[in-house]
Amino acid sequence: MLTPLFDSRLTNEVTAAGVVAVLVVDEVRDAVPLARALLDGGVRVMELTLRTPAALEALREIRREVPEMVAGIGTILTCEQLYEARDAGAAFGVAPGCNPRLLATAREEGFSFAPGISTATDIEMALEHGCRLLKFFPAEQLGGLAYLRAISAPYAHLGLRYVPLGGLTEANATSYLQDPLIAAIGGSWIAPRETIKANDWAKISAQARAAQALAGTRAS
Repeated sequence: MLTPLFDSRLTNEVTAAGVVAVLVVDEVRDAVPLARALLDGGVRVMELTLRTPAALEALREIRREVPEMVAGIGTILTCEQLYEARDAGAAFGVAPGCNPRLLATAREEGFSFAPGISTATDIEMALEHGCRLLKFFPAEQLGGLAYLRAISAPYAHLGLRYVPLGGLTEANATSYLQDPLIAAIGGSWIAPRETIKANDWAKISAQARAAQALAGTRAS
């Protein structure tokens, strides 16, 4: 059996955190105060999406100035982006889909990587590459927990865990967090793009604190 593609120690960190802040950063100067605001609210794992040119330099700044934050890169679509994320110091990489070339490259590079899954076929493709931590995306639009339970049932004995993202809010997060399939939830509502642009760090800390409080309700 292949060793897990996502480092086991890192998987434990993500699971213990319960919440991953998923972020779009437009300005590099916002990266460090954003990371500190999240930490102030108790959120210690973040995913910077490659949706703006600032993402990789923002990651470098966070790694340099806020090393206690577990910072990864999301929206990885190509092998070149995977190399760039790794070289910038990303703790992990995430993709919206399940591209076998990306999975093979991540394994070759020893880079912790979680592909996005939305079907049983995606799960089986991920399993071929040793994935045990999977992004479930877009979660609510696909049918939420009921759908995830249905497609994941044939693989339950393998101990796969999922990080749902897409349509999650403070209102529906608890139902996901209470399910044993879920390692952690992806929270884009914690620090929305416009709130980051407004530099409203107090609001982000408050929303991070509320999200972390939800994660604290999980059964042990």
